[in-house]
Amino acid sequence: MTLQVDSTPPALDRAGEQLRLSGHWTLAQHGMLKQLLAATPVPSGAISLGGIEGLDTAGATLLAQWLGVDRLEQAIAADSALQPERRALLETLVKALRREPAPVAETVSPLVQALTLLGQQTEQLARHFWQLSGFIGLVLQSLMGILFRPGRWRMTAWVNQVHQTGLNAVPIVALLTFLVGAVVAFLGATVLGEFGAEIYTVNLVAYSFLREFGVLLAAILLAGRTASAFTAQIGSMKANEELDALRTLGLNPIELLVIPRVLALLITLPLLTFVAVMSGLAGGALVSLVALDIPLGQYLGILADVPLKHYIVGLAKAPIFAFVVAVIGCMEGFKVSGSAESVGRHTTSSVVQSIFMVILLDAVAALFCMEMGW
Repeated sequence: MTLQVDSTPPALDRAGEQLRLSGHWTLAQHGMLKQLLAATPVPSGAISLGGIEGLDTAGATLLAQWLGVDRLEQAIAADSALQPERRALLETLVKALRREPAPVAETVSPLVQALTLLGQQTEQLARHFWQLSGFIGLVLQSLMGILFRPGRWRMTAWVNQVHQTGLNAVPIVALLTFLVGAVVAFLGATVLGEFGAEIYTVNLVAYSFLREFGVLLAAILLAGRTASAFTAQIGSMKANEELDALRTLGLNPIELLVIPRVLALLITLPLLTFVAVMSGLAGGALVSLVALDIPLGQYLGILADVPLKHYIVGLAKAPIFAFVVAVIGCMEGFKVSGSAESVGRHTTSSVVQSIFMVILLDAVAALFCMEMGW
């Protein structure tokens, strides 16, 4: 019999046990093909494909669904009259249909998933510390390269950064530390009042702000206020290809953008620490005067008995915190990939990393001072 599909209506001609396909088996005759194949039983004898004049994936798919993959593969191998391009199409279809399904992912236990996630986070953290170490080395190298060359100092940029990161931050630092000093004094008065030792509230405020709260609050405020500004500024310059323009002009972006910012924070954070300490003590003095009836003269007399080493210990951490905050803020700016979304993501990352590093270094410094008896 003959099974023909072309521009004319299909015809079915039985000639013994052999089935001969002819005509155009294409998408244009898709509906006609479906009707013809639905009305024709699958033959048990030989199948001839050599008479097919046109064939595309639609016709080949219908043929494979009708005959089955095995019968179609046998017909392709047995018919030497089949055109090479149609043979290649049919063989490709057979291979695709014989392709094994994708293996089902094995169920992983929650413990393995947790350990995998922990390993990935550890690897990411180690990579970040490696990048931070490299960037710190690059900054120190650039700093030593211009240290003895006053002609390459960017004094205008440095003064501008001191103004932005230091002078403009004094109000918020003073206000926040004043309120925290008042809160610490209230807390001390509440707890120590149960033992009749309200007078030691002054010592509590003094020791906490001289050693920890003064420098820590100032550094955290700079991490949120200044590190984010550094990242946004440098990241926007990279997004606008201004860094590439600087390199084209023979200028070093580290020397031009990073060094003034780092040196500015090295100056401003110790000064802001002093402001924070004074404001915190002032907040404690106000609470002591109003709630504890401790006169200002007595308050200052108790402060005079506090050893100076506690203020020195707190102030010594300021340059370290300043350097870390400035370096992280600038490094995240250089990581920006060029889009506004990347600028926002790295700005957030710089704030989080700066605050984390400040608290971590403060904890390490506290343990070290405790072991040293300072």
